[in-house]
Amino acid sequence: MSRGPLMIIGGAEDKLRGRAILKAFVAAAGGPEARIAVIPTASSLGPEIVEVYDALFRREGAGEVVAVRPETREQAHDEALVAALEAATGVFMTGGNQLKLSATVCGTPVGDAIVAAHERGAVVAGTSAGASIQSSHMVAFGGPGSTPKQRMTQVAAGLGLLGDSVIDQHFDQRNRYGRLLMITAQSPQLLGIGVDEDTAAIVEHEVAEDGTERQVLRALGRGAVTIFDPSRIVTDAYEAKRNSPILASGVVLHVLPQPARFDLTSRTLVPRETRVDAEDAAELAEAGADLRRMARDITRDIAADDVSPTQLRRRLARKARRGRPETPTVSPSENPTETPETPETPDSQDAQDGAPR
Repeated sequence: MSRGPLMIIGGAEDKLRGRAILKAFVAAAGGPEARIAVIPTASSLGPEIVEVYDALFRREGAGEVVAVRPETREQAHDEALVAALEAATGVFMTGGNQLKLSATVCGTPVGDAIVAAHERGAVVAGTSAGASIQSSHMVAFGGPGSTPKQRMTQVAAGLGLLGDSVIDQHFDQRNRYGRLLMITAQSPQLLGIGVDEDTAAIVEHEVAEDGTERQVLRALGRGAVTIFDPSRIVTDAYEAKRNSPILASGVVLHVLPQPARFDLTSRTLVPRETRVDAEDAAELAEAGADLRRMARDITRDIAADDVSPTQLRRRLARKARRGRPETPTVSPSENPTETPETPETPDSQDAQDGAPR
């Protein structure tokens, strides 16, 4: 069975209006058949945080919502909590203190059950702290700022659902560019992923017809997903002094708004698919049919009259002029000052049209 999707949410997801991210999570978990396990360990709130997500997920049609809340590493060995995760089609980790979440569940049966749920095909989602813990390396804490500086942040181990990466959240809103750059400068093998608020990075495992496997990230929501690829970085992070700025040159930057897709395996942007609106396609088809009819009419006229295209254009122009509404004229009897209209004679060009060539 293929691995399930990961939903890495940057925090402050919409809970009141469209709820696009929460809708997508419930749908991926199975909709009416969904059995969702909410892990609120990172949160300082009590049962009310579970009640909020219980109401939200049921409003979106989820069949069952249960709480899995270990508060200590000892409780994270509870077989009842593990069993709830084993039965889940969706796992959702709330926001809060990501270091508390990591210290409580990583390396325990509950943590292993989260990983196993992902491996068997369940969707695993997390917002804020629940997003950071999904990567192999996790931002433990640190300050804001655009410039990467030595000792700007600390790193802890995550669940490793997304390998060779480090995830940060509330990214643009809390100006966390510098600390993510600091981590990737110190560990250039890691891909830095920053997720804005009310935005999700959805990671799916794809297998091509030739058997090639890849992980593809898709952006969903109001903000953007920012990716730092430090594969070719030039840095002095190994010798920068305490709190001093770090050199970070050659980092490849990707900013991905909805619905951009990014191949995490090859670290390249997936080209966007061109989609034509159905109404626009119908109008284009009708215009094409009109052009084809016009071309057939012109070809038929040329074949029937054995005339040149130049002659045909002149003839069509005369037909168009004759088709215009005529200006009313006053008869000589009604206006004695008006001179009678003289009969129209062919102009020289008309005579030429009828002359042999």
